[in-house]
Amino acid sequence: MIAETPKPPYYAVIFTSLRTDGDNGYGDMAKEMEELAKEQPGYLGVQSARDGLGITVSYWESPEAIKNWKSNEHHRFAQRKGREKWYEKYKVRICKVERDYGF
Repeated sequence: MIAETPKPPYYAVIFTSLRTDGDNGYGDMAKEMEELAKEQPGYLGVQSARDGLGITVSYWESPEAIKNWKSNEHHRFAQRKGREKWYEKYKVRICKVERDYGF
């Protein structure tokens, strides 16, 4: 599904990852984090795809909203578990969306 976003500018957090073998509780935590993110001030949407390489893009109103999400206690717990258990490697990129278009 393509996330519906407002007129720019807004911000995107691009999370690219390579997973370890097995689920190890990842699926449940991913669902929980998606629901928690939706409750955060400034959250605009998310879209994700995985076929070996995983890419999740979340959309936010401001850098402050992103910073608040990053520092959310339960999200920080999930981040630690990710480094310890679920990811071989990951990269986070934060971008300002200045223009978007589609059909």
